[in-house]
Amino acid sequence: MQLSFLRPLYDRPGPWCSVYVDASADTEDAHEALALRWRALERALADQGADEASIAALDRVVRGHDPMVGDYGLAVFASHGRVVLSEYLSAPPLRDLAHYGPLPHVMPLLAQRGEQVAWVRVLADRTGADAVAISAGGVPRRAHVTGRETFPLRRVQPGGWSQSHHQKAAMEAWHHNAGDVTAATVELAEKVGAEVVVVAGDVRATGMIAAQMPERWQDLMVRTDAGSRAGGADQTLLDDLTVQTIAEVADQRIAATLDRFGVQEDVGGGLDAVVSALQRNQVDTMLIVDDPSANGELWIGPEPTEIAVDPGQLAAMSVRDPQRVRADAALVRALVGTDAALTVLGPEEAPDLADGVGAVLRYVDPGTPGRGNG
Repeated sequence: MQLSFLRPLYDRPGPWCSVYVDASADTEDAHEALALRWRALERALADQGADEASIAALDRVVRGHDPMVGDYGLAVFASHGRVVLSEYLSAPPLRDLAHYGPLPHVMPLLAQRGEQVAWVRVLADRTGADAVAISAGGVPRRAHVTGRETFPLRRVQPGGWSQSHHQKAAMEAWHHNAGDVTAATVELAEKVGAEVVVVAGDVRATGMIAAQMPERWQDLMVRTDAGSRAGGADQTLLDDLTVQTIAEVADQRIAATLDRFGVQEDVGGGLDAVVSALQRNQVDTMLIVDDPSANGELWIGPEPTEIAVDPGQLAAMSVRDPQRVRADAALVRALVGTDAALTVLGPEEAPDLADGVGAVLRYVDPGTPGRGNG
């Protein structure tokens, strides 16, 4: 998971208010229920010493957001009277949460986000296509493609002196339209850096599109006859296939990261080793086991690589007045500051990971610490 979208949170000084709230709009009293939940979170922030300006800024976002249909949540982060980041959550948070501290509490957001896979889905027929693309950061792009050729689009029934002429003209029209759709698909895929391209709909159209896709996208393409552009068509099968394909790519990415970690032969495992690697700007990707109950702490200085398991380490780095913060918050800040990635694992995916944390390293040298035991 790339973390660049979090950078604005670390470009401003703390302290930070971090709020996670169930904003589901699936009942008649949803608005009142959200108001009640938010009032409880307001009180929790005030009890922790949060400033009134930041609470007011959060209030405007929580109460004034554009509601979505069904169950969902909000994650909102504010500092010094300004909301810096707000995100919709695809499902309600495990629990409503209000946190006030030196760093934003982003781990629940990252755990729920999981691996973000950029993808494009094209639903085509012989006249054109409707396409949607989602970047790894969740930013949507859409395109509606109307092919240049509108006549003739249907091959004539056998018989008649002009049969071969009309059939050839129809095939050429389909081919031209498929070329327009292919060009739009490639443009979207390049813009979002797609890892999956789903080409769906009319069998003849998808075949022509697939045949014209550049070689670099061929291995990333999944073709299906699920879905239709007809009004009112049921897209359930297409939606399910899209979700399954994206999930498979995410699983493959996690497996590849675990493999890279494994070949390091126990280097980079455990909290001490990860902290040391972050101090050296040595981490390519950090692995962390999702544990909502985790409450460990680390010490930090002003710079992202000023992170330590005890304040004495920072004193040796000439850091004055080190702060004690949540361990996961300190680790994520260091990852963002060093352009490193994060992979969040379920407990069953890495049962033997020391301290629930490890790092795939950019380089290994004789001074790199081995596996820590916490």
